[in-house]
Amino acid sequence: MSTRADDLIDRRRLRRKVTFWRIATFLVIVLALTAATQWLFDGVMGVSAPHIAQVRIEGTIMEDEELLDVLDRVRQSPAVEGVIITIDSPGGTTAGGEAIFEEIRRLAAEKPVVAQVGTLAASAGYMVASATDHIVARKTSIVGSIGVIVQFPEITGLLDKIGISVEEVKSSPLKAEPSPFNETTEEELQMLRTMILDSYDWFIDLIADRRPLSREQVLEIADGRVFTGRQAVDLQLVDALGGEREARAWLVEEGVGDDLEIVEWKPRNSGGSLFLPGFANWIAGVLGLPPQEDLLHRLGLERIFLDGLLSLWQPERIGFAD
Repeated sequence: MSTRADDLIDRRRLRRKVTFWRIATFLVIVLALTAATQWLFDGVMGVSAPHIAQVRIEGTIMEDEELLDVLDRVRQSPAVEGVIITIDSPGGTTAGGEAIFEEIRRLAAEKPVVAQVGTLAASAGYMVASATDHIVARKTSIVGSIGVIVQFPEITGLLDKIGISVEEVKSSPLKAEPSPFNETTEEELQMLRTMILDSYDWFIDLIADRRPLSREQVLEIADGRVFTGRQAVDLQLVDALGGEREARAWLVEEGVGDDLEIVEWKPRNSGGSLFLPGFANWIAGVLGLPPQEDLLHRLGLERIFLDGLLSLWQPERIGFAD
């Protein structure tokens, strides 16, 4: 009798296990189908139906091939009838701003493009905004900081204190200068001034060409100052006050349908896994931290890795400042 009872218990346990795995398999299939359906309609159908494309430019600007690819795909898509460039950036490298500026001008030659400024569009961030044909900013947005800067450390005093010297052999006096290991000479500073002023003149001409301002008017306000959105409207650096609603309204005035959905375009690999987020970001979520790329941005660490000529507004006393 005990053997039959044990067999009965084993069969019941097996039946429960089979039932559990059947339910688990069913739920996995349902989740997979749901995710696939959402991806199909949001990721494929969403960008194939007529719509307004939104492209976000946030954080420190660098030469970003993924962003340039997004702008190019938006330009080529027959489903995109208008574009909102949403900007929240203190600027970054001058070359990075130039690359994005040129790509937006290519886009604006084929579709109406408006910039919507969030908290900040300064320096190279404003350079990017000026590539569009209409700029909308909040009343308290920070706009401007037109200029170029180069910063470099000079640590000769520290090396003297710890007893370290650096020897070098080079082909000419200005090769690899300025160096943190040598005191900067007037000749080296003059070389940098000449280079910075050349890029500054280019920046001034660019703004004068894109805004309803003469070169003399741009020079009056291009001394590194930042302005609120309200001040920027008066100075004609910004066309209108508002947010996404006002940006859409301008697109409608340009002939874009007023019933079109706004669809955000992202880099091809920004979504990660189709069903699960990246492991690092999952860990960050468990710990209550922002995603890894957002954490770098919040700490300002991405700016440490900038090099070369900068068009960057940075009020904090860390990193690069304008």
